[in-house]
Amino acid sequence: MIAAYGVANLLQSVAAARTDLHQGFNPRLLLKLGQHRAYVIGVGCQFAAFALAFLARRDLPLFLVQSAVAAGLGITAVLGVAVLKWRLPAAELVLLVVLGVGLGGLIVAAEPMPSRQLPAAGVVLLVVALFAIGATGFFAVRLHGAPGSVVLGALAGLAFGAAAVASRPLASVHSLDRFASDPLLYLVVLHSVVGQLLLGLAMQRGSTTAAVAAMDAAAAVPAAIVGLVFLGDSIHPGREWIAAVGFLATLLAVIGLSFYAEPQHHHEVADVPSGRVSAPPAAARS
Repeated sequence: MIAAYGVANLLQSVAAARTDLHQGFNPRLLLKLGQHRAYVIGVGCQFAAFALAFLARRDLPLFLVQSAVAAGLGITAVLGVAVLKWRLPAAELVLLVVLGVGLGGLIVAAEPMPSRQLPAAGVVLLVVALFAIGATGFFAVRLHGAPGSVVLGALAGLAFGAAAVASRPLASVHSLDRFASDPLLYLVVLHSVVGQLLLGLAMQRGSTTAAVAAMDAAAAVPAAIVGLVFLGDSIHPGREWIAAVGFLATLLAVIGLSFYAEPQHHHEVADVPSGRVSAPPAAARS
């Protein structure tokens, strides 16, 4: 899952940099991104990663799985250095190490256990969250540069986090009929589509690392809290401090990466007869 998410982040970043900048919250962006082979392959990797994460959530607590998703950022950075010739600052390298150490602590502390079922009120709240995230994203697209990347990336993270919350109890459903008729399935799909659109918009506005780091932080914290409070996620007795330190280290690492990240690509807004906004080729990270 970690490797697949890392590859997906990189490929979708390349496609977003080569696509005309969208100033509005328009689903047509996904259609334009879909014209790029890199984006299609990246989405394929993301679906594979999501399937693996879905299976992991059947028994593992959300604070571990969502933090493991964040570790895909490290794979993205390593691939960026190897393939796109990015140059990572020393501070970012340290943060990647902290990210790995924090994830290791969570693995040691997590206690595997099936999820509790989400009550009807929880399903309603997930529906409300879907509309709230979409409405906020509609106005957030006016932001550009690093602020746009971070805000839109964070909104994408909230959508993906909500999908993770819905998928944790859904993964425990063993009957195909119950699975297909469960409203959580459709909430997973809808939150994932909204998150995908917001992530594409975030990657167009500045640093991919900043967008993904903001996304991972926003996807991890609320989902971890919901899992511990409502879904029965548990920690091995006596290892609570390891879980706390590991989660804090992971969170600080992904937030820190959003501050140290240099923009890898940007779009210049130009007046053109057709009214479209042109994007220059993706530049190597400096």
